[in-house]
Amino acid sequence: MKKEEFYIKLKKTLDDTTKFPAKYLYKFIVPSIGSGPDDIKSKFNGLGAVIETKVSSKGKYTAVSVLVKMKSSTAVIAKYKEVATVKGVISL
Repeated sequence: MKKEEFYIKLKKTLDDTTKFPAKYLYKFIVPSIGSGPDDIKSKFNGLGAVIETKVSSKGKYTAVSVLVKMKSSTAVIAKYKEVATVKGVISL
C-alpha cells in the first residue's frame, strides 16, 4: 500500500472511531545512535505531550511513545508526516 493510500485509510478510520479533540498515542522506533529520539521529541514541543522512551536490550534502537491531545484526524496525520522526516524512524 502506498503511503498516501495508508493515510487516507487512517483518516477515515480515525474519523469513524474517534471524537476529536482526543488524546492520541503515537509509537515510533528509531536508531539510538544519533539525534533520532531527540528529533522526534522536538516535533511535539509545545503540545503538552507525555513522551516516554525505552532503549532496546542491545541498545541499538529506542522506542518513543507520545501521548498528546490532537485536534483532528488531519492533525494526527500531519504529525505522522512531520515525524517521517526523522532519519531511520519507523512509525507503528
